Amino acid sequence: MIEIENLMKSYGGKTALEGISFKVDKGEIVGFLGPNGAGKSTTMNILTGYLSATSGSAKVGGIDVFEHPDEAKKLIGFLPEQPPLYQEMKVGEYLGFIYDIKRCKLSKKKHLSEIMQITKISEVKDRLISNLSKGYKQRVGIAAALVGAPPVIVFDEPTVGLDPKQIIEIRNLIRNLGRDHTVILSTHILSEVQSVCDRVVIINEGRIIADEKTENITLAVDDSREYNVKICGPQREVSAALKKLSGVRFAEYTGERETDSYIYRITSEKGVDIRKSLFYMLAENGWPLIGIESVGMSLEEVFVRITDLDLKKRNSQRRAAR
Repeated sequence: MIEIENLMKSYGGKTALEGISFKVDKGEIVGFLGPNGAGKSTTMNILTGYLSATSGSAKVGGIDVFEHPDEAKKLIGFLPEQPPLYQEMKVGEYLGFIYDIKRCKLSKKKHLSEIMQITKISEVKDRLISNLSKGYKQRVGIAAALVGAPPVIVFDEPTVGLDPKQIIEIRNLIRNLGRDHTVILSTHILSEVQSVCDRVVIINEGRIIADEKTENITLAVDDSREYNVKICGPQREVSAALKKLSGVRFAEYTGERETDSYIYRITSEKGVDIRKSLFYMLAENGWPLIGIESVGMSLEEVFVRITDLDLKKRNSQRRAAR
């Protein structure tokens, strides 16, 4: 649904994007992560037609945003970090205005009513936007992005400045929108990505440094896998068998138990998925597998590790070029 290829953007002598490339499939919710100044907003502004690019291409639904900007924009709903709301307008009046300037062809009353229901702002449709809370204003901004039923929704820092309750509400809304839309969520709030997104793309200093499914993002740092496994069976024999299992790098009893089961920590060799062989070994010995839980670094830890590795790599390249 979205294709960005070799996208580059320079401002005078500063390069904001260094030829980045990534795709987003229909129905995906992708988190676009990076520290401040990494190039997130620049990428989103180019994709949505607010900025031109120095070189490269960006397509939405197969339409080039540079060659056919009007057609591409019809496919995108955009919520910038600061929603461009008209404070002196009422909510319903404002959405009607957005409907008109987008030249929407859908039934106006029905379409706007559905959007207000989805975003849960029907009860404030007759209130001035200036009198709304920050959370409701953000919902109005999302509603405006949904006018015209665009298949792609782009959010740039959608929960900045919200309180914890409002953040949860907006996250739930984004998750629900992902059922019918392709969503890009540009943010530096890692817990937001972990709770909402199917995939994570990390950008740093204008370059893509990681692109993985959310549950596999730790593989960008180290492609070994770690599990907590709960097994019924004689503890010493189970421990010995786990250590001998092909593909296991490390195994130990954690010292925890629940009734007649013991909990073990297992780390696989790099690139090896041990779950099937573990299951077969336990079944062969008659040791019931009660539970298995993937254990990994938090997204915060992964993010720091990846950006640190990228910085070291760049510094090494700069030294080698001298």
